[in-house]
Amino acid sequence: MALGTNHIITTEVTSFIPDIWSDEVVAAYKKNLVAAGLVRKLSHAGKKGDTIKVPTPSRGSASDKGAEAQVTLIQAGTDATVDISINKHKEYSRLIEDIVSVQALESLRRFYTDDAGYAIAKQVDTDILVELMNKSGASLTYAAGELTTASTFPTIYEGDGATWDETTTVDISDAGLRGFVKLLDDADAPMDGRHCIVPTIVKQDLLGTARFTETQFVGEAAGGNSIRNGMVGDAYGVDFYVTTNLPLVQDSAGTADNALGYMFQEDALVFVEQLGVRSQSQSKLEYLGDLFVTDTIYGVKLLRDDSVIPFVVPTT
Repeated sequence: MALGTNHIITTEVTSFIPDIWSDEVVAAYKKNLVAAGLVRKLSHAGKKGDTIKVPTPSRGSASDKGAEAQVTLIQAGTDATVDISINKHKEYSRLIEDIVSVQALESLRRFYTDDAGYAIAKQVDTDILVELMNKSGASLTYAAGELTTASTFPTIYEGDGATWDETTTVDISDAGLRGFVKLLDDADAPMDGRHCIVPTIVKQDLLGTARFTETQFVGEAAGGNSIRNGMVGDAYGVDFYVTTNLPLVQDSAGTADNALGYMFQEDALVFVEQLGVRSQSQSKLEYLGDLFVTDTIYGVKLLRDDSVIPFVVPTT
């Protein structure tokens, strides 16, 4: 028996058919992360609680063993913990009316998924890049991409390795980079996992430095060198990355003409992810549209402030 032509087909129930956004958003999110991939990540997915306590035990020391003498016991130190608050819930939402879903090209959806991943990734990276400055004694005020004069800054260095006097700055130099490496060495920061995040002006300077471009320094490893893939490169056991998301720093006159950068060891900061990037879509009949929401829950905390070397250079 024929069923006739009054079938319910997909074009007539678009509001009831969910779109699979999550995988596409997560891919865009991961593509745009810079800082989050360079620090210690701790997964707290599926677990309850809003605070993680990280123990920070004091180090012991070795002793001479005398002949026919008992060993020297190491007295318990004043071990403490660092609290990491999971207090950041970020979201990206759009309401897409049905007429748009029906008439718009598929490229519109691709834009929204990529934009959601980029927006969430940018916010995560921003929180990490600001927290890296949150060293002992600091009090930070961040607004519109700038650390303002309302902030109390920790020790910041200039591009040549000198301490910044909160007025003028100088360009990055090879001697300055070696000075930053020495500061990490003096702090007993591990030799592996050292990174440097720089603004575009520093990348421009580094690409004019032989150590970052000439073959005798960077070597050849298939396509993995700065000339072929656009990466800044590495030097002195430190990997260099560029991002446009670093905050500017206002000087004592309130002028934000200081570009910020960091050299650090990856264990200096912990990024705790309690809810990974999640995308959901729900039909809203009262609006005849689909509500698309992407969100994530996380926390960031600087654990070892002597393993972070902040520096500033001129923005031009």
